[in-house]
Amino acid sequence: MVALEPGILYSVVAALIWGVYIFLLKQHFGGYPGPVVTVVVNAFAILWYLPVTATQTDFGSVPTLGELGLFGVSVVAGTGAFVGLAFVLFLDALADGDVSYVAPINKLAPVFVLPIEIVLLNQFLGPLQIAGVVVATLAVYVANYRGGSLADPLRRAVHSRPAQLALASAACYAVSDVGKRVALQELAIPTTAWVPAVLVTAGVAVLPVALRRWTSVRDALPRFAAMGALVALGEHITSAAFALVPASVASPIINTQAIVAVILGGVLLRERDFGIRLVAAVLAVAGVSLIAVGGGFRSLGDVAAALPF
Repeated sequence: MVALEPGILYSVVAALIWGVYIFLLKQHFGGYPGPVVTVVVNAFAILWYLPVTATQTDFGSVPTLGELGLFGVSVVAGTGAFVGLAFVLFLDALADGDVSYVAPINKLAPVFVLPIEIVLLNQFLGPLQIAGVVVATLAVYVANYRGGSLADPLRRAVHSRPAQLALASAACYAVSDVGKRVALQELAIPTTAWVPAVLVTAGVAVLPVALRRWTSVRDALPRFAAMGALVALGEHITSAAFALVPASVASPIINTQAIVAVILGGVLLRERDFGIRLVAAVLAVAGVSLIAVGGGFRSLGDVAAALPF
């Protein structure tokens, strides 16, 4: 049996973790404003993760501010800020439009990642990997699609403010994905140092919006603490993936988190449109398979034997 490449395996695990996270948000945190949830959950995630940073980080390998330089510091701060900005734009899009319309466009971040890496980082992907990126991205689109022509969201995006906001959010997420790859690979920031850095910068970026919409969370602190632990784990696995493979490979796989949430909703909550969401799940597995084949596997049979599900 061929072992799945670690970077791809981490990406798959991250998708599962974030899919559960989305499902739990829908189930237990619907009464709280999104920015408030983000700030409080991030705060707990930092508290959970600090012992890992303190005990597992070789601080001698962490670049100093002088070693990072202006470019490196800008990458670290900018990546967190873009994560926060992307989330705020997504909330604004949801305020003006339907979830079923906004979500498919917002999850097109991997489409932006590929050209950014090709132009800025001279990244090369083989034909099968490019096909895998396209199929995995299509899977997320289908998972959120609820009727009408498949081209309708693209036509409406030209004139629709919610679509424009969602598209801007997707672009911001793409920039943050590439920023993660640069920070973890080119700048060689250890994962255990990077995770708290991105959690802090993202939380600070969202904090002004959260303060304007603040709602007491005292009665739900145990739930927020549990979600913080999940976020800390998810960020660690996600960062491990971006440290090993290009963002254009990790991003589409991790973005299939939406499909995980859809399957959980269909099985546990008996949500409608479950059939088309199963089609999306099949597309997701196909996308992962193509990416893995392009990364060095000899055949689809090898990929099938290596996949952990």
